[in-house]
Amino acid sequence: MKTATLTSLSDHFLLAMPGLNDPHFGHSLTYVFEHNEHGAMGLIINRPLHMHLDEILTHMELSPEKPRRNPPVYIGGPVKTDRGFVLHRTSDSQWQSSYELNEHLSLTTSVDVLEAIAQDEGPRDYLIALGYAGWGEGQLEEEMANNFWLSCKADYKVIFNTPIEQRLDSAAQLLGINLSLLTTQAGHG
Repeated sequence: MKTATLTSLSDHFLLAMPGLNDPHFGHSLTYVFEHNEHGAMGLIINRPLHMHLDEILTHMELSPEKPRRNPPVYIGGPVKTDRGFVLHRTSDSQWQSSYELNEHLSLTTSVDVLEAIAQDEGPRDYLIALGYAGWGEGQLEEEMANNFWLSCKADYKVIFNTPIEQRLDSAAQLLGINLSLLTTQAGHG
């Protein structure tokens, strides 16, 4: 009996197909930072909260002044929404709970990265999210087979340099696709 080999979607984007009507994931663009035989984890990168960095810093009593940049905080996904994640470019600086995803990106969950950001000494490019997207063993593969998602290699310019409202379409363009031209019906016969 031959078993299928897992094709990892780590360091890929998941683009929600037009027919995905899930309230958490409809019209979403998710950066998958981990995918293995046990499941997958990612951050939704195009769903800003009605909250910005300065509010997080004030709530955590980290900054008496407004930071130089005041980006929005994102809804990273429906799992552990009380937990913060900072997706950022890997740099020479290391923070307490940093996990190097690859040579270009790291994920940090410790407060020290926010302290550095508050002092304008943090990573050059970063995205702050509350919560994450998670899939159990085989769940993402099943959703891919059911045409809920398209996937492509992540482009960090989309994460850090593309306006929020253009991120999903920009990721689709990496595949040569215009999402507005896709049908909401799956192509199963």
